[in-house]
Amino acid sequence: QVQLVESGGGLVQPGGSLRLSCAASGFSLELDYYAIGWFRRAPGKEREGISCSNTMSKITYYADSVKGRFTISRDNANNTVYLRMNSLKPEDTGVYYCASTDSGYGCYEHTSRSEEYGNWGQGTQVTVSS
Repeated sequence: QVQLVESGGGLVQPGGSLRLSCAASGFSLELDYYAIGWFRRAPGKEREGISCSNTMSKITYYADSVKGRFTISRDNANNTVYLRMNSLKPEDTGVYYCASTDSGYGCYEHTSRSEEYGNWGQGTQVTVSS
């Protein structure tokens, strides 16, 4: 059974940084083909796919809103995926979720489709405010 647990959210000032973690169990980041995505839901807005990594197609995707500021990475030894967030802005505020799928779907060159991810974490709150 796949489980995803996010952590690392919090309150940060504009221009600051945070690193979110997504601890995965039930599959291997090193050995299995999968897609891992980070999504956020800002207050009053729909859920947005902001980054994903597809080990089958070797694609890494970033939304325009975070490109150049956020970096997705993984630690195979700890079976954990990270989202490093730099130069944070108030509009980055929201609940951040990681999600996975055990197929080649979900993560594409120009988008990350939330409806194609089958496993979701509980989310972690990020607030960017002075």
